[in-house]
Amino acid sequence: MNFDTPERGIFYDPFDYAQGHSEEFESMRKLKTKEIALAAGLAAISAVVQLIHIGYQSPQFGMWIDVVAVTWIIGIFLFGPRMAFIVSVMGAIMITLFAPDTWLGASMKWLASFPVWLLLGIWTYKKGNIFEYYKKWWKFIIPLSIAIFIRCIIIIPLNYFYAIPIWTGLTPAKAMIIIPWQIIALFNIVQSFVDVGVAWILVYKFGLNRFAPKKID
Repeated sequence: MNFDTPERGIFYDPFDYAQGHSEEFESMRKLKTKEIALAAGLAAISAVVQLIHIGYQSPQFGMWIDVVAVTWIIGIFLFGPRMAFIVSVMGAIMITLFAPDTWLGASMKWLASFPVWLLLGIWTYKKGNIFEYYKKWWKFIIPLSIAIFIRCIIIIPLNYFYAIPIWTGLTPAKAMIIIPWQIIALFNIVQSFVDVGVAWILVYKFGLNRFAPKKID
């Protein structure tokens, strides 16, 4: 079955085209399979580090600086915001399933990290490949700064009216007195730089960049 393309003045068979480009199609199929496998692996790692809780906990306020969301940011450096969304949702679900008592932390971690990977993704719109764009670390400073501002606007009220009352039983009014908003903001600022900084180092300096998709000509 041939199709005429008058503007080019040629005839071609789509089946012949598919056969001639079988390696391209196979490469695309394998790439999707690799992405799915990598997403599951990154989500599992985030769940494991949450369950064993690698990081630092403030003895006074009980808040953590950890590496749970590092793999979520790795997802956006390698594949973009869609992959970061998949990894973060899968990670949060795994954390909740394996340790139901951590559902509150999982939900807060997702809500806090969401502005970070979303802004990193949106910032590269029409700027080219996201993986290539962030090869220079200073390029994530502006979007990260905006993301941190949005993160604090979201997380500070959520802490006072959602997380802290459930976690400690304190009323929002008492929570605001015991844990000043500046402390919550500081922890979220530090956490954001830890998440993005560690993820960037792992991707661009420790070889995880080999998992980034390559353009097919």
